[in-house]
Amino acid sequence: MTKAIICCAINGVLTDPKQHNVPVTPAEMAAEARRAYDAGASIIHFHLRQQEEGKGHLMSWDVDLSREVQAAIREACPGVILNHTTGVVGPDYKKALECVAATKPEMAACNAGSLNYLKTRANGGWAWPPMMFDNPVEKVQEFLDVILAAGAIPEFECFDTGIVRSIEMYRSAGMFTGVPQMNFVMGVASGMPVMPELLPILVDLAPDDARWQVTAIGRGEIWPTHQKAADLGGMLRVGLEDTFYLPGGEKVSSNGPLIEQMAICARNAGRDVASATEARAMLGL
Repeated sequence: MTKAIICCAINGVLTDPKQHNVPVTPAEMAAEARRAYDAGASIIHFHLRQQEEGKGHLMSWDVDLSREVQAAIREACPGVILNHTTGVVGPDYKKALECVAATKPEMAACNAGSLNYLKTRANGGWAWPPMMFDNPVEKVQEFLDVILAAGAIPEFECFDTGIVRSIEMYRSAGMFTGVPQMNFVMGVASGMPVMPELLPILVDLAPDDARWQVTAIGRGEIWPTHQKAADLGGMLRVGLEDTFYLPGGEKVSSNGPLIEQMAICARNAGRDVASATEARAMLGL
């Protein structure tokens, strides 16, 4: 088994910084990236947040802010690999494309299929109005074109098994070439559940040469799945975007302890943690 490449998803979107200690400003994001980097993360996945007072839970697609965030993280974490979010609902996604085209991160998310994005409350009511996370083939192609033109690796976000199976079809149809980089997203209520036993099936459904990792959303139940990912030789990902909890139920206020725990998962599987330099070589950057 190869060394484990660990990605830290430092902040996500919509989580209110008044309720949870997620980084919003470039300085905060750089400090959190450094904590993750020191604990073993070689990839930092980040979302842009609006900088106005009281709007830190809302997403931003400001190109200048993206540049500032990336510069701050790179200064704090020499050699780190940056993975830029691109997830947008609806037909207006030009600004997300502009962020990637203008700033040229090493990696960028490419949501690879559509999903009814749903969640219900205990009383049966909707947690939010039912919505479609729309990623038709034409939109996927536009994102691939921009990401590849920027010299970045597209990371295919797969929320369900059918999306996993679509990646080889995208390649066969000439939408991209090379090794697929895949992210199995588990824990969205209307998508794939967090289940360690599902992982070998997903790996079998993915292209034989794919590199893959798991985004596991939840609390303590996510950690057996992370351990299974380590055991199967996958890349590893965790961060405040996905969870605030360690396996024992302790709530964290920083990404550092989450990455430390993920490094333990790697070592439990008999794997060392890749440095940023090693990760770059493994990913062909």
